[in-house]
Amino acid sequence: MEIPEICRYCGGTIRLVPAASIYGESTERLGMTNEKIYQCQNCNARVGCHKGTTRPLGNVANEVLRLKRMETHQVFDQFWRSHGMSRTQAYKWLAKEFSLPENCAHIGGFEMEQCQKLIERCREKAAKEAA
Repeated sequence: MEIPEICRYCGGTIRLVPAASIYGESTERLGMTNEKIYQCQNCNARVGCHKGTTRPLGNVANEVLRLKRMETHQVFDQFWRSHGMSRTQAYKWLAKEFSLPENCAHIGGFEMEQCQKLIERCREKAAKEAA
């Protein structure tokens, strides 16, 4: 993922900030004491970084998309765990299901429509297997 500089929502400046500036007193509990986040200084769109780095986890997202990605992760994580997959196997499955290169098969880079499709696909597969 590219390091964001300009917000795709409002055109504002994106800065790398300490996670503590967003999560305050919860930073330590969340395990983000030394972590960084790219944040739009205008509209608060943001994206976290891979642990211990300044490499973005995906692309900048507003609050609605961040919540959708969290929902998608909950459904997807439950799906692959219940199927005895490793995390690596799960993302290979995701890449194949969505006809994506493996380096692009990350929920952190998904938009609303892709998130919803993944949720539906996981639920459909689980329902077929339960029947």
